[in-house]
Amino acid sequence: MKTDLSKILSISGRHGLFLYLAQARGGAIVESLEDKTRTVVDAKNRITTLADISIYTSDGETKLQDVLLKMKEVLGESHAPSSKSEPSELKALFEKALPDYDGDRFYVSHMKKVVDWYNDLLDNASFDFVTEEDAEEEETAEPESEDKANE
Repeated sequence: MKTDLSKILSISGRHGLFLYLAQARGGAIVESLEDKTRTVVDAKNRITTLADISIYTSDGETKLQDVLLKMKEVLGESHAPSSKSEPSELKALFEKALPDYDGDRFYVSHMKKVVDWYNDLLDNASFDFVTEEDAEEEETAEPESEDKANE
């Protein structure tokens, strides 16, 4: 099954990644990718979809999805170094996966988040991401199936 990064969330103050399930009165209903527990997250929390995240490079920005795929090419089926690893080890990984990253704006603290997300996705999802074309096909397919149900 393809992973839709627009439904995978990072929530401030909470460890790990979450799958968006539904809107709730005061926020969103989410499910932890790691242990599958469901909870309601208050709208006051800073909630970010992984699809909205980009990494600074010398040429501008690179979408997180592309960075994760480049990391997968470098690491194969192995896990990324832990976020508790030495900064030099994290920098070495990103120099291989994203050699043009902007060291002045992409800090080790950001690298730690990205490797944690990478390992969470490796363990609990897939790197076969939903593309924009897939999303468009799904949007156009849904109204057709509803029309057929109404006939």
